[in-house]
Amino acid sequence: MKKLLVTMIVFVLTMGVQGQDDGMDALMSAMIAAKIHQDSIDTSNLVVVYDYECHTLDADGKAVTDRMKLCLQVGQHCTRSYPYRKFLEDTDGYEYMTGENYLVWKAESYCFMPEVWTNYPDGKMTVRDVILPNHYEAREQRKSIDWTLREDSSTIGGYLCHTATCELHGREWTVSYAEDIPSSAGPWKLGGLPGLILDAQSNDGIHHFTLNGLQRLASPIYYEHNAITQKVSEQQLIKNRKKIFGNKQYPKHPMYYIPDRGNLNADKTFGEFGGEFYVIVNGMLEPKDAHVFQPLELK
Repeated sequence: MKKLLVTMIVFVLTMGVQGQDDGMDALMSAMIAAKIHQDSIDTSNLVVVYDYECHTLDADGKAVTDRMKLCLQVGQHCTRSYPYRKFLEDTDGYEYMTGENYLVWKAESYCFMPEVWTNYPDGKMTVRDVILPNHYEAREQRKSIDWTLREDSSTIGGYLCHTATCELHGREWTVSYAEDIPSSAGPWKLGGLPGLILDAQSNDGIHHFTLNGLQRLASPIYYEHNAITQKVSEQQLIKNRKKIFGNKQYPKHPMYYIPDRGNLNADKTFGEFGGEFYVIVNGMLEPKDAHVFQPLELK
């Protein structure tokens, strides 16, 4: 089944800086630009919510912890790991026009979290990410993770968990998985164990996924289509992230790599929420400031 959604446009309803007529024109432009076709590729039997934390530095070198909620939909054939906010947007009755939603969206911009579909298409992994103004997608053959199972155990969310370690994209990870939940899934690109991953930490202490909640829930797992997504290899996407976000200019001037933004070939919408001005570029919030990039993938 296909679903046509208008996403990432709700905040423009608060615009007042350009006048009512200009605001309505901008709103209509954003609605047209943000239309996304979504194919329902599977149905979840389990929806898991994780709290994600990233320990980093702000633009002044002060230690900060960035946080967001991540949703993992586990279906019969594939999984999707993506912001919990977007999962709520796909469900009926979610209140878009709230200050909380704007703050959630803004907080997500610090976290550099891609969307990941595992086993879609069959035997492959699809990763979607944004480096403004571009949307990128990488699709590669799914690779097995070389896990080391340990004897340690713990209890998370009432589930008995066992411990495993691995190296993935240059980082060492320690995870806790629950064999009582018969799924090999996990957040982001982590998975492949004899039970659902409920907790995962990079061994350097920078990245941490921990269980917030789970429920047996049938919900469509969507794969999004839009006209502006560029297809690249996984290695090229990792390289692009490190080159742009890893530049020392990024925390203070996150759009440094686009010096002439006035001539930017993109759909842009300007607005204001709670006294704070913002810009939406190709359906994504443009960051005014940022934090030091801590890549999930070092290589």
